[in-house]
Amino acid sequence: MSSKRDYYEVLGVQRNATADEVRRAYRKLARQFHPDVNPGDHDAEEKFKEINEAQEVLSDPDRKAHYDRFGHQAPGGMGPDAAGGFGDLFNMFFNQGSGFTSDPRQESGRDGKDLRIDLEITLEEAARGVEKTVQISRQEQCDLCRGSGSRPGTSAQKCTACNGVGQVRHVQSTILGSFATVTPCVRCRGEGSTITSPCEKCHGNGRIRQAREKVLKVPPGVDDGMHLQMTGEGDAGMRGGRPGDLYASIHVREHPIFKRRGAELYSELPVSFLQLALGATLNVQTLSGQESLEVPPGTQTGATFRLRGKGMPDVNGRRAPGDLNVITSIKIPTKLNEEQKQALRTYASLCGEDERAGVEQEKGILGKVFDRLK
Repeated sequence: MSSKRDYYEVLGVQRNATADEVRRAYRKLARQFHPDVNPGDHDAEEKFKEINEAQEVLSDPDRKAHYDRFGHQAPGGMGPDAAGGFGDLFNMFFNQGSGFTSDPRQESGRDGKDLRIDLEITLEEAARGVEKTVQISRQEQCDLCRGSGSRPGTSAQKCTACNGVGQVRHVQSTILGSFATVTPCVRCRGEGSTITSPCEKCHGNGRIRQAREKVLKVPPGVDDGMHLQMTGEGDAGMRGGRPGDLYASIHVREHPIFKRRGAELYSELPVSFLQLALGATLNVQTLSGQESLEVPPGTQTGATFRLRGKGMPDVNGRRAPGDLNVITSIKIPTKLNEEQKQALRTYASLCGEDERAGVEQEKGILGKVFDRLK
């Protein structure tokens, strides 16, 4: 099999992607990895070449159809200089224009793995932002051999199985011509060299596992389920590979008072019948402390009062903070003495109400429903 990545994977598009989707994906990646944007970055330069090669094939209907059928093993090749004909077979497999890496050892380094942790915070911490010290266990470069895997004073030897190339090429003759397959060398695992005197500390791996403490900066406004990234804080790469990243999955603990929906906060304010009827000035809890709230006379239960800017901040800092929505709910006393009951009866009488009227009316409505069900 070919060691080259699938062109659709390179551009990050589906196999049924349209020409416009291929073009948009190419432009986005080209801007990101262009050598002018990444001066001196060899990895970005190689990535840019890979992106261009994929775009040249997938944007050409004939070459795309050829690639979809045969992949990288297609007769005539799929590289940027391929013509797609059988006349290029021998050039592809035996000359320098084969499209395979001439020195795989330059790309033998393996990138480190990304690490993921869970981080639980309170709603108050999510609102103001917080720094959290987290414990991680990761692979780090061995300080004794400096990542080479060889004992100090020694070095890796050229692999005799692949002659230091890192790849083994197999050529097969058919009636259509000669076909070649290139696979990583099994003995050296594609590195082109073998370690004859392993480092005593890392046993030839080039990395050792270490426990570390890292300070994670959580920005204001983060929400449950968001992920924070610390670039380069994952496992170390091998043989010059890039380190992975550290991802923290945020879990915001449920709050006893506030419910959150995006940047908006909601809370319930228990009030008495008297306060709703006559009006009152009440203290309302916010994330930053107590706030006074004027409840006008005649307020109904379920009324919503909006406290501007008392919600959650925007995690990107582009919008104004959300609001705190305070919803009134009537607080019914559960224990009344006889004097209090009599006072309520007097009030009902003055309003022309019968304390049993609501019950009788409710029974009448429900009775009609039950009659229909009989």
